[in-house]
Amino acid sequence: MKAASVHDIKKELNELGKAQLVELCVRLAKYKADNKALLHFLLFESHDKQAFIQTIKQEMDASFQELNIRDNLYFAKKGLQKILRMTARYCRYMGDKQAEVELLLYFCNSLKNKGIPLHKNEVIRNMYQRQVEKIRKLVSAMHEDLQADYAAELESLG
Repeated sequence: MKAASVHDIKKELNELGKAQLVELCVRLAKYKADNKALLHFLLFESHDKQAFIQTIKQEMDASFQELNIRDNLYFAKKGLQKILRMTARYCRYMGDKQAEVELLLYFCNSLKNKGIPLHKNEVIRNMYQRQVEKIRKLVSAMHEDLQADYAAELESLG
């Protein structure tokens, strides 16, 4: 079975009634946890993105606290990948490039402040460098004023 295009789906949804739309949304939310989380964001969190960003930062802080860097850098790498996946998911939900830059900057700064030896593990170093490059790319596409605001923070990352 081939999935319909977004345009066709949108056209079909416009023809449905309110009750049918609600039923479809609830069914989507039951089907997959990501759909439920996205609907939660759209319904309850999207009106105040700054508060949502602060919540994500607190969640990132908690995840960084749980990282075990003393025993083995392998587990630290896995924990960092988990934090990045969570951050990327929330960035997709928001669809805001400025918020994505802010969260990725926070991730990189937290990684540096945690004291994880980037020079000892190539995977972690590459992960860090990819995020810095991603931030640079996102910032370069922003308005000049925003570019100037983020330039100093980018320079501190290296």
